[in-house]
Order: sequence, then C-alpha cells, then structure tokens
Amino acid sequence: MSWSDEVDAVIDGDLTAGLAYVTPAGGVVVTAVAPIGLHDRAAGTVGFTTSLGFGKKLERIKRNPKVALVYHAREHGFADSDLYVLVQGVARPTTDPDRDYIENVIKPKAERFMGPPKRGVFWDRWLQAYYADRVPVTVEVERVLTWPGDSLVSAPAPQAPPKNGTGPRVKALTMDLPHRLLGWVGANGFPEVVPADAQTAADGWIELESKLGLPTGERRAGLLAHDYNAKLVGLEARQHTGWLTVEGSRGRYAPHTVSKFKAPANKTLLLLGNGFLARRGLRKARRAAAT
Repeated sequence: MSWSDEVDAVIDGDLTAGLAYVTPAGGVVVTAVAPIGLHDRAAGTVGFTTSLGFGKKLERIKRNPKVALVYHAREHGFADSDLYVLVQGVARPTTDPDRDYIENVIKPKAERFMGPPKRGVFWDRWLQAYYADRVPVTVEVERVLTWPGDSLVSAPAPQAPPKNGTGPRVKALTMDLPHRLLGWVGANGFPEVVPADAQTAADGWIELESKLGLPTGERRAGLLAHDYNAKLVGLEARQHTGWLTVEGSRGRYAPHTVSKFKAPANKTLLLLGNGFLARRGLRKARRAAAT
C-alpha cells in the first residue's frame, strides 16, 4: 500500500491526528493522538504514540485492531496541504518497546514537534516515567482516502437500537472547539470519520452536519471536539459516544457517555502533569499485567 507525495507530507507533518477505534458494542471512540510523523511509505505503515495508562484503549485495539487515523488539522505542524486524509488499517500496539527504539526513534521525532525536553536532575527523573509510559502503535495501512477527491462515507447497514434506548443519557457538552470529528463503523468494518458542524440543542441532542456527508439511518457513533496549541501545550478535548440518527443531510446525536480533558497552557505545568499521569499510568499498567 502506498500513497502520494502530498499525502505523505501531511502524514509526516501533522502535529495531531484523530484516532477512531471500535467498541465491543459496535460503536466508535474518536480521540486525539500524537502521530509525531511516524510512518513508512515503503512498508505501507503509519503510527502514533499513546500511554500505557490508557489500558482500556489498548485492550479495545487489541480485541478489534481495525482503526482509522484522520489527519485533519494543520496548525503548528509542518504540512501546508488542505487535504483531509483518512487512513484505515490494522493496528499493532507495541506494549513493551525496547529502550533503543524509544531513545533513537520516538524521542527525536517527538523533539521535532515538541522541541527539546527539559533536562536536569529533577526533570530527568520526573520525565523518565513519561517516556517509559509512551508506547508506539504501528498501523498496517489498508486504504487511504482524501478529501477533496474521494467519497469518505460508505453505506453501512443501520444498527439495532441499544437496550437502554436511543435518547440522550448524559448532558451534552458544548462542541465549540475548532476541530470536531464524528466517527462510526463503515461497511468494511473499519471506522469512518468526517469533520462535523455540531450544535447542542435545548432538548439534550446535538445537531450535526458534515460537508463530506453522513451515513443514512441509525447507528452508534463517537464524537470529538478538540483544540491544541504549539508543542501540544494547552490541550482540550470533549468526547461523547452515543447514538446517531441521520435523515437527508442532517443528523441528530444523542450522547450516552461523556469525557473531557483540559491541560494547562503552560509548558512547565504541562510537563509536571505529564510526569504525574505517566507515573500513575505505569503503576496501573504494571498492576494489570501482574493480575
């Protein structure tokens, strides 16, 4: 599997990407990840990094490795194309990466986007867990779609409604951040993801439209709104999983679960927080591995 020079520049240069993976119930979670330019066009692979502390995400990817990566945001990276790039493939997490790979591949690629790390006795010790906590996920590419150009929406069969009903179960978050992505399982079993305009309605539903189109009928879907600054300082993400109903060109979305995160817009505070979360994540991962 290969792709064009323009697509390769996008994959190589985007600071952040959207990751979509499938839930056991046949829905999709859409979250933001740091791809740090991980890719090998000759081998037909792309990649991203995640945290061992996010064990639920890694377990779901291991259970169903069909994922999608969406290169959709050009801010603070190196690519200047307007292409929206959707990559579908099979994910292979490396949950025990060797130190040589971390030191000679992950760190240099991360520094290209994030700048040199803080050094010194305190920072070397504090961030050791952060780097040990980062794990690469390689995605063996099955298909690359771009917009403008390709149709990104297939015609998947509608899904049966959940036992607990299709209406809103949690309070809808305001989806007014710059980047919004909607994902669902496509006809080929891989996630499909489109950018979406999202407006929270008074009745607890979220009204949706996308210039790339929406899948007709009813189904489980994931929704993400996120923002970030240079070097991934000041991250903010708002996520839902829920139920999508589409008639014509418009969709209505009932949120069933909710998650949100906001990091401080200060690099020192961010690194202190990253070190703390990484230490906690490593402890959780080691306890899980021991059971």
